Amino acid sequence: MFGYSEEQIAQFGLTFGVSAFMLYMVFIILQLARESKAGRFGTFILLLGLGFGLLGFAAKGLIKYFLGGLGE
Repeated sequence: MFGYSEEQIAQFGLTFGVSAFMLYMVFIILQLARESKAGRFGTFILLLGLGFGLLGFAAKGLIKYFLGGLGE
């Protein structure tokens, strides 16, 4: 499609699509903190607890990049 292979489209979707979804999830966490009137410490705890999986996913990508396995 438009001169791109299926692999290139999938890689683009995985990289930018998942990144956009992760940013949206951070927005949802912050919205939850605001609506529940969690305060600073409560917002920190929400971001720490709910955002820990997002951090792990991002760390996995960085580890793969630095170990040289990104292109595989």
